[in-house]
Formats: sequence, C-alpha cells, structure tokens
Amino acid sequence: MKIFLDTANVEQIAQALRWGMLDGVTTNPTHVSKTGADPRRLYPQICALAAGRPVSLETISLDADGIIQEARQLATIADNVVVKVPVMKEGLVAVQHLSAEHIKTNVTTTFSPLQALLAAKVGATYVSPFVGRLDAIGHIGMDLVRQIRQIYANYGYSTQIIVAAVRHPLHVLEAALAGAEICTMGFDVLEKLYDHPLTDIGIELFLKDWKKVPQGEPAGAK
Repeated sequence: MKIFLDTANVEQIAQALRWGMLDGVTTNPTHVSKTGADPRRLYPQICALAAGRPVSLETISLDADGIIQEARQLATIADNVVVKVPVMKEGLVAVQHLSAEHIKTNVTTTFSPLQALLAAKVGATYVSPFVGRLDAIGHIGMDLVRQIRQIYANYGYSTQIIVAAVRHPLHVLEAALAGAEICTMGFDVLEKLYDHPLTDIGIELFLKDWKKVPQGEPAGAK
C-alpha cells in the first residue's frame, strides 16, 4: 500500500521524503489556508519537492465548466498534478471530460459506495473515501472502503482507492488489510506508525546492557 501525506506543509513533506516513506501528497483548501502561503507559489513548490509522485490539488468551482477550467490550469503546474474534484453531479461531468483529456483526477468527499461506483464509471483516476468523518457520526468508515474494493473488483475498474480522513494508525492498518492501493494521512499519524512502547523498551534495554560490555581498545590498536 502506498503512503501519501495529507498536508500542504512543505517541511512535513520534506521530512517524509527524508524518511523514504512518501509515495504522494494530497492537499485541500483547509491545508493550504493553514500555511498562509499563496497557492500560486505553494503548489509548484510542493510538486517540485514531490517530483515523480502524485500531488492532488483541489478545485473550488461548483459547476462543470469552472472545474474543467481550473483543472486545466492546475495541470499546467507540473506533470505530477492530480486534480481533486468533489463527488457531485457537476463534478463527475467534469471528471468525464478531464479523463478524456488525460488529466488525472481524484474524486473526493466520497461517503458512499455508489458515489465511488459513479466516480469509476466516469474514469476517475482515484477515489477518496473519508473514513474518519464517517466514524465521527456513528458509521464504520472502513466498511465503505471494503465495499468499494469489492465493487471495483467485481467489474474490473482501474480507479484506485485513497483512504482519506485518517485519524489514527488503526485506520492505516485497516486500509492495508482491506486492500486499498493508497492511504493518505496527516504527519502526526505517519509519525505514530513508527511508535511502539515495546520497541522503546527494547532499545533502552539493549543500550543499558551494552554499557556492561568491556570496552577495551579497538581491534588492531596499539
């Protein structure tokens, strides 16, 4: 499963790259607003930093013509741009046109398997089910991922699933077990994937025991 970082923070992206764990980036207007940066400068910077990896940039228009116009402009930023489009009637009309133009799309704010089915039928490159937001209103978000995975397998759709609105490492684990191609997460969740108290205890024990080992001169020293 590929790991995407859900952020517009270039420092976080750079750190994930250093760790060797970054397969792509997803952004949204909320993430961009938190940076205080001009997207006309920020987007090219993110795309360059994540070169060779998909970077999802979101449209804000609500009509198909406006979405298509925005998407074409975003696609000129870099060859790794993926255009995020909300799953609504006008959005899916736009996705169908963009697919015909070979512009990659990520259908976002997906909350039902039927929405995901429609996204695949119009040629979406990716679909993003929001699992955490479903959990927050008493639904089991990962059930949605499993349903989408089954529908796509039934009919051979090539649309890839990006598990989104991930709140904790358990979501990442469940996404992998469900067979999702991608899981996108905040930097805080990515950091937690490394953590386990038994690992910390083991390292501390090994270092403590190493201090008991006689530390003579290095081999070959005179």
